[in-house]
Amino acid sequence: GQDMYVCLCKGVTDCQIREAVCEGACSMRELRTHLGVATQCGRCAQHAQRVLKETLNTASGKENNKAA
Repeated sequence: GQDMYVCLCKGVTDCQIREAVCEGACSMRELRTHLGVATQCGRCAQHAQRVLKETLNTASGKENNKAA
């Protein structure tokens, strides 16, 4: 698929956010620190939060499937 820009100010894509979550980021604070998301105009904060939550939910679903 096509990468979608979440944060235009910092040029951060949804894939970069997912990658950061896979590498251990699990909060908006960590995404801000590592990627700069939502540090300028803040318009991307809600969408970045949604991508973060979806990725965490997907990751925890995979972990649950492994345990079963």
